[in-house]
Amino acid sequence: MANMSPKKQIMPSQDPAIRANNFKEVALGYTKEMAIEEANRCLHCKNMPCVSGCPVHINIPDFIQKIKEEKFEEAYDIISASSSLPAVCGRVCPQESQCECLCVRGKAIKVKSEAVAIGRLERFVADYHNNNCKELPKRVESNGHKVAIIGSGPSGLACAGELAKSGFDITIFEALHLAGGVLVYGIPEFRLPKDIVEKEVNNLKALGVTIKTNVVIGKTLTIDELFEDGFEAIYIASGAGLPKFMNIDGEGLNGVLSANEFLTRINLMKAYKADSSTPVIHAKKVIVVGGGNVAMDAARCAKRLGADVTIVYRRTRAELPARAEEVEHAMEEGINFIFLSNPVKINGDENANVKSITCIRMELGEADASGRRRPVEVLNSEYDIEADCVIMALGTSPNPLIKSTTEGLEVQKWGGILADEETGATSRKHIFAGGDAVTGAATVILAMGAGKKAAHAIKKDILGE
Repeated sequence: MANMSPKKQIMPSQDPAIRANNFKEVALGYTKEMAIEEANRCLHCKNMPCVSGCPVHINIPDFIQKIKEEKFEEAYDIISASSSLPAVCGRVCPQESQCECLCVRGKAIKVKSEAVAIGRLERFVADYHNNNCKELPKRVESNGHKVAIIGSGPSGLACAGELAKSGFDITIFEALHLAGGVLVYGIPEFRLPKDIVEKEVNNLKALGVTIKTNVVIGKTLTIDELFEDGFEAIYIASGAGLPKFMNIDGEGLNGVLSANEFLTRINLMKAYKADSSTPVIHAKKVIVVGGGNVAMDAARCAKRLGADVTIVYRRTRAELPARAEEVEHAMEEGINFIFLSNPVKINGDENANVKSITCIRMELGEADASGRRRPVEVLNSEYDIEADCVIMALGTSPNPLIKSTTEGLEVQKWGGILADEETGATSRKHIFAGGDAVTGAATVILAMGAGKKAAHAIKKDILGE
């Protein structure tokens, strides 16, 4: 029976006062009854506008229909036919700006209707499968063709999954000691539990994907050496792990670090645990500079380590690039926000430790290339904020190591590899690239979409289809 409620089912979550002191997952997921109730809000539109908003083109109405019928494993089969990482995507994809923003239910302005909670339903189906189905995917018979993938983040995993399902022998080369890329080093446990990532990776291994960790391409091996080893095509999905700084006075002081380093220590190395051998700063007053999801993640991690945390952002709340849900969660947990301000200097004490930052107030001027109004400094409006730690969450760019060791591989001025948007083809024959290595830091699902497109192009390149 159709549910015509204008509001989506609320996702149960940990109480903010409790979760701000632990690293357990914040959102608790739908019950079976909630999922069915939410699925019944779907109108099953014939033209399926939501599907066009999904970078990996999941058949959304069909998987939701299976939830209505309580055929959850069939729903999982529909999702996994298009997505290699359903439990991950159900948690971290910005559905509100993709599939859900095109949902017909969400466009019923007269009754202020909300879109169907597509992401929450995807998460429910994936979790149901992971909790109830013990069978791993079956390996496809090899077609004898070898493909190397550099990087085991979402783009590399998506490409590997597509190719493995077609019988290709896939080897992923990962620089870190664990597979998952940004899923394990960048996204905190309270947003994406690492056992979820491990299950998704194990599904790929069951398909026959080999993952070699602690291999830095450009140092341990070069791309040309991979070709010499018999790989017929290479997909570069090495991400964007090089942090950006502001180049202001005081960035070399003790207590200034990139969000990348801070989150890697916490997420990958579990520095928040008492028995971890990796140290992490336990500051009293932390300033996080930036307004994206990474800034929210860093701030919320610092809060869980016991700090008083303030996010400084040069525009207003309306321009924050982070997901609205992540901003709301941060505010509920007691993170402070200072808008229309920008650091101009970091001040240290006699021991070269951070003691404060000097900020200048900003106002919004004309729109810039991104379409957002450009922040402009307000003259003589400087003021200081006390702090003993400053975390820079200003974005990242690709590491130049692969470019510098691969002759003929063309890159953008800022370091992104030049690749065809539809195929991932680069300036070198049989070399493809996608995800953050091409675009700079973006979303998990966009990186996966690039991996899927490249997989199809690689099939064509090798098989001549």
